[in-house]
Order: sequence, then structure tokens, then C-alpha cells
Amino acid sequence: MRHNRSQRGSTRSHHALKGIALTKCADCNSVVMRHQACSNCGKYRGKVIVNLEAKQLKAKKKSDKKSEAK
Repeated sequence: MRHNRSQRGSTRSHHALKGIALTKCADCNSVVMRHQACSNCGKYRGKVIVNLEAKQLKAKKKSDKKSEAK
């Protein structure tokens, strides 16, 4: 059956998008999305999850390899 405008609107009232929940990192105070490791220090809930130094070294080696190939 067809719904009138008010019924359609009340059905769609829960379809709105919500904003991203942001918090501050406990160690470096940078803004981080919730339930994700910090991109600045690599920690999640006080534990090192991502070793950023190793990640940067790997990226540098990869870029050096690309520049040598050209």
C-alpha cells in the first residue's frame, strides 16, 4: 500500500548518517578514530600495534629501489 508523506518521513527519520566518533590518543594526544591504532604513534590502548619506524624504513627502501630502477 502507498504511504503518505508523513509516514514516509517518519520511516526515514532513522536513515541519517552519523558523524565519525573521534577521540584523543592517550600517549600523543593526536585525534584518532575510535577502535583504531593511532597513525601518529602506532599504539592502541597503550600497546604498540604498528611499528612505525620499521614501516618508514620499509617505505624508504621501496622508494630507493624504484628510483634505482628508473
